[in-house]
Amino acid sequence: MQEVIRFVKNKIKPEQLFMLSVLLVNGGNYIYNLVLGRVLGPEKFADAAILITFLLVLSFVAMTFQLVTAKFSVLFEDSIFSGFISKIYKNALFTGILLGIAIIVFSTQLQHFFKTTSSTMFVIFGFGVPFYFLMSVNRGVFQGKQELKSLSVTYQSEMISRLLLTFALLYFLDVDSSLIIAIGIFCSFVFGLIPFRTSNFTLFKPFVLDADNKKLVKNFFIITAFYELTQIIINNSDILLVKHYFESYEAGLYASLALIGRVVYFIAWMFVMLLLPTVVQLKKEGKDTLPILLKYVAYIGVIAATIVISCFLFPNEIIKILFGSEYLSVAPLLWKYASATGIFAISNIFAYYYLSLDKYVPVVLSGIFGMLQIVLVVLFHETLEQVVHVQIIAMVMLLIVQLSFFFFKDSKTKVTIKETAE
Repeated sequence: MQEVIRFVKNKIKPEQLFMLSVLLVNGGNYIYNLVLGRVLGPEKFADAAILITFLLVLSFVAMTFQLVTAKFSVLFEDSIFSGFISKIYKNALFTGILLGIAIIVFSTQLQHFFKTTSSTMFVIFGFGVPFYFLMSVNRGVFQGKQELKSLSVTYQSEMISRLLLTFALLYFLDVDSSLIIAIGIFCSFVFGLIPFRTSNFTLFKPFVLDADNKKLVKNFFIITAFYELTQIIINNSDILLVKHYFESYEAGLYASLALIGRVVYFIAWMFVMLLLPTVVQLKKEGKDTLPILLKYVAYIGVIAATIVISCFLFPNEIIKILFGSEYLSVAPLLWKYASATGIFAISNIFAYYYLSLDKYVPVVLSGIFGMLQIVLVVLFHETLEQVVHVQIIAMVMLLIVQLSFFFFKDSKTKVTIKETAE
């Protein structure tokens, strides 16, 4: 046992340990969703999928605070860093409280729009929102400071607590499953605060950045918020719209399809978490950032291709193993949905890379094509197949424009370097 521990300490890098941890967390979250799908069946799983989608939406909103914290945890030091963290905790908590209140106040309207069995599940979820925002800032500090062990523990605490509590309550309590899922999510937000950096947390410390740094933080926050909004639209609008336009049974089938097809995106997220602070640090040191981008694009490309081919060759087997025979009717769409997600995951790497370098055109492009996806689904939703097809169209167009921007920017940079050398 001691030899294993020694090997882990000496041979495995922190980045590799973090990736293993993320795989564990994503695996746990996947088990959580898969078991819910099997236990609840398509109709009840449709309600569960709405709460899970709300959780994903919340994670993208809170990710704005996490990425801003991560970036400026690299750039700011000493008293400036301490003051900045205090201020962003305050802003994050205020935002979380406002969003939580909004969800609670409009819980009845949300129930009617998404055709769920209960409005109380939205109320419980709303009470947990402020905790999630505090958790995201805490993670941003760990991410920026490259404290990957602590960052890993926060994700594991959230995942494990949600997994164990939800299924324990489902087993012991005979109440509406949507309420139990909401309670499990709420509790996981609290457990996700472990470990918490209390030395950085204060709501009463006055702090004012100088004009230049304030402008830098403000600009990055706005563009990151805009980009995370595009992530919400592209990743979750289809599930929400399908729940609105289709009956619960079909919505549950689509939710299972989306869960399997998004494997590649969740794996890509692992690389994004490492990409941003690495690129910011390389830029700070005046080093070339292009190799790290190309490395991550290659990783995601290979993973996406492998998943799409597997879904094309073995759709029935995958559906049966993961969800059961009740969901087999969507098997022919599996590789198509995985293709749309894989294309988006590759586009996403480019967008986050340029976001790290304070270049915002790719972010705007993502926003445009995210809105295009919504428009296409609203206009073309006669069948689930049609919904998937229009998403493929939107994501292919997004990747084409992202690659066009990359090659244009890269060739322009090379010309500038050549002229400088001459």
